[in-house]
Amino acid sequence: MPDPTPRIERQPASEGGRLLVLGQWTAAQFARPRLLRSLERSLGPAGGWDLSRAERLDHVGAQWLWDRWGRRWPDDLEALPTQRAVLERVARFTGARPPRPRRSWRRAWLGLGEAVLRVVNHVRGFVQLIGELALNLLRLAGLPHTGPWRDFSGHLYRIGGTALPITALVGFLIGVVLAYLTSQQLRQFGADAYIVNILGIAVIRELGPMLAAILIAGRSGSAITAQIGVMRVTDELDAMSVMGISHGFRLVLPRALALAVAMPLISVWTTTWALGGGMIAADVSLGITPAFFMSALPEAVHVDNLTLASAKSVVFGLLIALVGCHFGLRVKPNTQSLGEGTTASVVASITVVILVDALFAVLFKDVGI
Repeated sequence: MPDPTPRIERQPASEGGRLLVLGQWTAAQFARPRLLRSLERSLGPAGGWDLSRAERLDHVGAQWLWDRWGRRWPDDLEALPTQRAVLERVARFTGARPPRPRRSWRRAWLGLGEAVLRVVNHVRGFVQLIGELALNLLRLAGLPHTGPWRDFSGHLYRIGGTALPITALVGFLIGVVLAYLTSQQLRQFGADAYIVNILGIAVIRELGPMLAAILIAGRSGSAITAQIGVMRVTDELDAMSVMGISHGFRLVLPRALALAVAMPLISVWTTTWALGGGMIAADVSLGITPAFFMSALPEAVHVDNLTLASAKSVVFGLLIALVGCHFGLRVKPNTQSLGEGTTASVVASITVVILVDALFAVLFKDVGI
């Protein structure tokens, strides 16, 4: 049985030095790994092309040959009528390649200006959303019975309650890893007991709130954007506007309140599991008993650190909700915009959380230390 692999062989110079096209030049054969690289190595100066010995030739093989010929017919070509018909069809429907745009300083400056304007547009829309949220909070304080409490409770469960398993698992594992890495260094200096101080400050003040915020940003922030974006695709947002229902009051407010309430609780939950993992790892690696760990923790970590962590978590929750709603409301009625908005929402949420955490670290560097 002949080998179906597409290949190119060269005739001896005494016979004309033609390139012989052999095998089955079909889409199925071109799916083989490293086939294109092998064919490229077989190319070279040719006295002509002979396709008559090829077993099969479809549009995929013909397109490859046409591109290698520079999209013009070679001077010496021998092909069967059916092969020539396939090549002519490929040549007829192959469009000219668009010219590659030239790089210039003007184009670079225009691209930079476009990026700056895009960022300014996002910042302006985000600030407007914050102002609208503040007005809606004042409205809710004046007329609490008109608030979207059913939506608030539903979002509180979906954002907070369903996130407990994953945050507990990640927090526990991070605590174990941090304790093991720290114990290796402390053992060299005989400062085993200080693992309580390091774990306590790091987990309660920074890692607990940050881990919870990043997980919620990736999990719930994207869900918020997707939910509101789908409402844009299905014209539900337009229907709400026609009925006089405020997007900010019915969509943004309950999600922002739910995240503001849930984030401190999730932060404490994640911190507890991280400390538990660190306590177990400290017992295994350094012999620090859980009883000693629990008794030394209140002395090593001031309660102000827990207060600061809870306050940060409230801010993180509000920012994650606002970023998710911001990108959700800007989704256009097509699936591509929905996917791009969801991705941008996650990236922006995590970036904002890290920036705000750095700001808190600088402003409150003397609190609880």
